[in-house]
Amino acid sequence: MAKSGKVRSDIRPGLMVDIVLKKDQRTGRLTQGVVKDILTNSPTHPHGIKVRLEDGQVGRVQKIIDSEPT
Repeated sequence: MAKSGKVRSDIRPGLMVDIVLKKDQRTGRLTQGVVKDILTNSPTHPHGIKVRLEDGQVGRVQKIIDSEPT
């Protein structure tokens, strides 16, 4: 089952996630990628944990696609 991405301990580098970029917050358009860095320090965030993807894009996790990195 996909997790929401609001809990920092559920997210780690290498996971495939859907994020919403800052420019897409109004539309809710999702971008898929692999987590490189976790940028949020708090254990939870109501809008999603902020991450940097391997391609350099930054956004808040909306859904964790792959909970087990391959």
